[in-house]
Amino acid sequence: MQEKLNQFERNQVWELVNRPINHTIIGTKWIYRNKLDEHGIVIRNKARLVAKGYNQEEDIDYEETYTPVARLEAIRMLLAYASIMEFKLYQMDVKSAFLNGFIQEEVYVEQPPGFENSEFPNHVFKLKRIYMD
Repeated sequence: MQEKLNQFERNQVWELVNRPINHTIIGTKWIYRNKLDEHGIVIRNKARLVAKGYNQEEDIDYEETYTPVARLEAIRMLLAYASIMEFKLYQMDVKSAFLNGFIQEEVYVEQPPGFENSEFPNHVFKLKRIYMD
């Protein structure tokens, strides 16, 4: 979990600020998952920090949202074209790929449970970038 928070710091995802008065503060929580090998044995524990965005209201707390991912049809077209042209394709996984988008609205989230700043326990994080992964 600390590794994930360090990633946020390195990528300047957020900054610790005084709690604003007239803004919705979104809670955060940790989601845990075990990564298994082909025999079903746990090889790694994974933690993901998520925002509890379900208490936000559209047009009040945020505008239109979307996730920039390729549609299945576009991927199929690419594979068909690559097959016809005999291209060699490679696949890769970009760690923290979604930590690169800047955010338009002012969004504030609670400090992650168990990782509150002891000097500023009542402060919140102001998001500077989108932090989906």
